[in-house]
Formats: sequence, structure tokens, C-alpha cells
Amino acid sequence: NYIFYLDMMNKSFEMMIIGSLVMLAAMTKSAQIPFSSWLPAAMAAPTPVSALVHSSTLVTAGVYLLIRFNILLVDSFMGQFLLLISGLTMFMAGLGANFEFDLKKIIALSTLSQLGLMMSILSIGFYKLAFFHLLTHALFKALLFMCAGVIIHNTKNAQDIRFMGSLSMSMPLTCSCFNIANLALCGMPFLAGFYSKDLILKVVMLSYIKFFSFFLFF
Repeated sequence: NYIFYLDMMNKSFEMMIIGSLVMLAAMTKSAQIPFSSWLPAAMAAPTPVSALVHSSTLVTAGVYLLIRFNILLVDSFMGQFLLLISGLTMFMAGLGANFEFDLKKIIALSTLSQLGLMMSILSIGFYKLAFFHLLTHALFKALLFMCAGVIIHNTKNAQDIRFMGSLSMSMPLTCSCFNIANLALCGMPFLAGFYSKDLILKVVMLSYIKFFSFFLFF
């Protein structure tokens, strides 16, 4: 079993080099700083492709890779470095989404922020929580992208949110689904995002972590 070899060679120099390269690959795949620019740019793809790729398959592959290699992050400089990078990614994505007008890019930046959250909770050792949030995030993010695709299609391929108005009157069902998925992303109680995010906050509050790490999640 490869986990046995990971544990046996955990403190060796070779394993540190391999672990650093695996972490670099995961950061590139999951678009962490400084490899974040490709994720919003990939929104040129058709919306159904974005729904599949940016919710549960392509960008979460880096997080899943680190979940499998989670033993390399325990009590090492790599975990601390990943926590810093993922925190910066969360902040950058959230700040960038406030000044964006492209509907799909806003959703892509929210995906980037959630990837930063998964990476940060993974870097402090809670890999099962990271996997749980990965699964719940895939549910509502795919719905967000599909609703965005319907809205873009019905507004004659306009992606600028400044050209969209009275959508709740013209397509009430789509807007209802969009708002439900958006509330799940916000962590509204009894929706999908609530269970993973609330559990993350509870675990962080009950853990012995540094004040900076604690401040990062609130």
C-alpha cells in the first residue's frame, strides 16, 4: 500500500522533494496563486462544459490529489505554505468577483474561492472535511452554471450582468433554481453548502491552530 511507504519515508529528503512537486502540481491544477489566471479565462468554453469541469472534475483534481497525499502535509512546512497560498487565493478571488461583470467569470471566481477554502482546511490536516466540502460544492456549483447558461442563452448570448434585468419575471423557474444554488453557496441553513461550511467552522473553532489561521476562516 502506498500509504505505508508515504508514512515510512515521511521525513526523508527524497519524500520532501516529491511532496513539494506533488503540491506544486496540485496548486497548478486547482488554480491557486500564482497559477490562478487560467480559471476565469477558461470561461470561454460552452456553459455545460463549464458546469461539469468547474464543479466536480477538472479544478477539483488538484484538491483530490492532495487529499490522497495528505500525510505529506502534516507537521511540515508544505502545510503552512499551502495555508498561506490558499488564504491569499480566497481573498484574491473574493475581491476580484466584486469588480467583475461577466456572469460566468463571477461564478468561476466563486469556484476559485471555494478551492482556496478546500486547500486551506486540507493544509491544517482535515482532509475528510475537504473531501466532504468538495462533494457538496459540486452539487450547487453545477446548478449555478446550468442556470447561468439558460440565462445567457435567453438573453441572446449576453454575459454582462449590466444588460440583465427583470429576469425573475421573464424566467421565474430558472431564477428560483439560481437563487437556491446561490443560497447554498452562501451557507444557508439546511442547504448543501451549510453542512460542510458549518462543520469546517466548528472544527476550526475547536482546534489548536494559530490565530492567523483562525482569523482566515472568519
